[in-house]
Amino acid sequence: MCSTENSAEQPPTSSDPAMILELRTRRPPSLEGRAGCETWSVDFSPDGAWFAWSMGHGIVWVVAWPLDSEDSQGGEIDRGDKSFSCGHPVWGLAFGPRPPKSGAAARPSKTPPKGNNSLFLATGLENGVIKIWNVLTGDAVFDLHGHEGVVRHLVFPQNGTLTLISSSRDKTLRIWDLAHKGKKVQVLTGHKDWISCCSVSSDCSMIASVGRFDRMVCLWSLRSYTFMRNLTGGTHKTLYLLSSCDFSPDGALLATAAFSGSSWWIDLWDPYTAEKLATLADYFEDYGQNQISALQFSPNGLYLAIVTDDRALRLWEPGKKGMVMQTKVDRDSNGLCCDYHPQGSVVATGTRDGHVRFWKAPRTVPSLCHLCRSILRHSVSTHQMEPLPLPKRILQYLTYRNIPDRLKTCYSSDEEEWEG
Repeated sequence: MCSTENSAEQPPTSSDPAMILELRTRRPPSLEGRAGCETWSVDFSPDGAWFAWSMGHGIVWVVAWPLDSEDSQGGEIDRGDKSFSCGHPVWGLAFGPRPPKSGAAARPSKTPPKGNNSLFLATGLENGVIKIWNVLTGDAVFDLHGHEGVVRHLVFPQNGTLTLISSSRDKTLRIWDLAHKGKKVQVLTGHKDWISCCSVSSDCSMIASVGRFDRMVCLWSLRSYTFMRNLTGGTHKTLYLLSSCDFSPDGALLATAAFSGSSWWIDLWDPYTAEKLATLADYFEDYGQNQISALQFSPNGLYLAIVTDDRALRLWEPGKKGMVMQTKVDRDSNGLCCDYHPQGSVVATGTRDGHVRFWKAPRTVPSLCHLCRSILRHSVSTHQMEPLPLPKRILQYLTYRNIPDRLKTCYSSDEEEWEG
């Protein structure tokens, strides 16, 4: 179990009203600020009842959410906090399996179904091993071996299966079948250097991966385990790094994050046609001091959470002028990762010093147009949409062609510019 000697809940230290609370680790002064204490990954469980974070030095802490909840106490299941010692620095976390998106699945359940005493947590380690834990019992289930470098990112498809996708610095992605203890493995090769991140489309047909140094945005078929295409945008920059990617909840958009010495930018792609739809760019004066670390779509697909060096969190609504929300400038935040709660009300961000901050996210009711588009695009590809006898304006909206193709924001200097 995780004692208060290892971690502690703290009131917000920032004056930013959006911050709900902050979790800090308690370490000997000799370990503060040293390599190995970073929070590289955070994750909420599919039902939103648990939160996991890598608190540095090979320790993963799992807490019941919300932190002050008394639900299920005294019941059959231990809802107490748990600590897992992985033996090596933890770079990736993922709860699984993740049920298909539906009305029932979207509502948090206080207790698992009868007879189900398993909630898996996959942890990707620096030595290439993936450890699988049963959160409810606190036991290590088994290890997955095969990667020869840091396991940077882990994701379970949203189809309820025990399939796990991992990306690594060994330039490969691996698809594991946990129902067979990972003995059935598919290896995807094609990247020429470290893979920073991977994401799975909501219909579980595609995997997207970004290479940090090879600057490749690859799409793979999760059905045939084959390479599909590399997305190229014809950028004029020659020296830049790719850091993150995420599919929209309806699978019709793919967002990728990149940065260079003087700017960061987010590209929005149509994964079906390989067309770049829009780019959001930010420019800053301090050369090399403001990289973008992570991004993630909100559960309803309205917003994109963005983590950069100079601000803990930004929320952007694709195509809109300015940010829906952004925290105050904080050069010491050094955000590394983010994760939305399944209900979309909270965003958690992990920092380089091993702490976690929780932010209140806007609770916007999606428009009827957005809801219809989300439902339709979840099962209809762009190629299937284009032949439909629809008015041009409606077709543009349904295929996200209504977003201005070039957006510029100078938020690093608290100035605004807009180009449509």
